[in-house]
Amino acid sequence: MISKFNTFIYNSILSEAVKNKVERVILIVSIISFLAHLITIYLVNNQLITIPEGLNLFESPIAAIYTPFSFILIYEVYLLIFYLPRSITTYIGKQYEIITLIVIRRIFKDLANLELNSDWFDIKNDLNFTYDIITALLLFFMIYLFSLERQKLQTPKNSKSLEPLQIEQFIAIKKSMASILVPIFIGIGLLTFGTWIFQHTPENLSLALKDINSVFFDEFFAILIIVDVFLLLFSFFYTDQFHKVIRNSGFIISTILIRLSFSVDGLLNNCLIISSIGFGLLILWIHNRFENNIKPS
Repeated sequence: MISKFNTFIYNSILSEAVKNKVERVILIVSIISFLAHLITIYLVNNQLITIPEGLNLFESPIAAIYTPFSFILIYEVYLLIFYLPRSITTYIGKQYEIITLIVIRRIFKDLANLELNSDWFDIKNDLNFTYDIITALLLFFMIYLFSLERQKLQTPKNSKSLEPLQIEQFIAIKKSMASILVPIFIGIGLLTFGTWIFQHTPENLSLALKDINSVFFDEFFAILIIVDVFLLLFSFFYTDQFHKVIRNSGFIISTILIRLSFSVDGLLNNCLIISSIGFGLLILWIHNRFENNIKPS
């Protein structure tokens, strides 16, 4: 009975058909939000409306890209939950894609704060832009390498470690977890965004926008740490192979490093993000070398 209920919930919110509908809705909302942001910038620049000083997101048309990227990130969160029952490594890869998109989104915000002069390396905003550009390139390359290592796990040689019934049971557990995550993340999103709005007045809104990257995603990755721990614990029911335990444990450490990055700014933030994905990539690489050389008992 519980299994049928979980299947019903999963099919209602995480099926392929629902994913396609969510994708279309997010696309439409992204376009509308982008146009609305552009119109607001036009009105501000022509002094048709006034906003509090220091809101750089409403000074340059480039900054308008920040808004649709925020909705794209929402869709990526949905995809992360969508892929959770299918593959742990795909689910982890989606975490890496989300934090990379957060950095990319931050670059568009950095562009609005650039000061183009000869003192580039003495200006904080210009330095942050430089750090973010380099970080985005490194993350993109590491995600590419991670996807190559992930594909090696999908070969016939590496798909025989679990019996079909065990695989079906583990997938059922992950489907239940995914179904539970959807209302949790919706609730966290509404709560964090509502709290952020009510805690900041128009007078201090410019200060609030400095922390906008951590809105929702701070709590989001905190929840993902718990999810990663549950995945590790449930995996013990089906395998006790050392290299798989280390791989899943390493993914937890990787998620913790991403979570910690939201508590710091500047170069340290970028270093934590790079190290988190680099650690996950190295863990998966070693796991695959172990998997290829292990002899069946």
